[in-house]
Amino acid sequence: MSVSAVRAAVLATAMLGVGACATSASPNRSLIIVSLEARSGSAVGGQLRISRNGTKIHLRARVTGLEPGSEHGFHIHDKGDCSAPDASSAGGHFNPGGSAHGRFGDAAHHGGDLPSLKADAKGVARADVDLSALQWEGAQGIKGRAIIVHGKPDDFTTQPSGNAGPRVACAVIS
Repeated sequence: MSVSAVRAAVLATAMLGVGACATSASPNRSLIIVSLEARSGSAVGGQLRISRNGTKIHLRARVTGLEPGSEHGFHIHDKGDCSAPDASSAGGHFNPGGSAHGRFGDAAHHGGDLPSLKADAKGVARADVDLSALQWEGAQGIKGRAIIVHGKPDDFTTQPSGNAGPRVACAVIS
């Protein structure tokens, strides 16, 4: 066996070991990747990546098919059900604390209130949000709920939904 073949075999074995460590299951680490499904006759789609490391929860989203330059309400909804054509099956905003609807990060807001999405010139919006104030599982958790992209901007004042318009995309956090 040549020296380069031995090096390749050693490197491949080492990489397998590293991969096994990186993907080992841990009760304090989780990753969910889901696709947004278009609703209400829209062409909106994209992908959500929700990770947990201990009590830290993080959401990354890439949403496509939006009108260039448009702004959209973005919320976690109570029920993990996107089956209705208009995503009404997802229920209202996730609100474990019984708070008034408001702006993400303000003192008063639903647990499911997220920062608005702003589409770029190509109709793509991105979000990178720390959700560590929420829980992963159980009655207070986000797992098993839905994330909705709305057709209009959230006004952050109209109760209980922010007057954000139709539900144009939906994904279940499963």
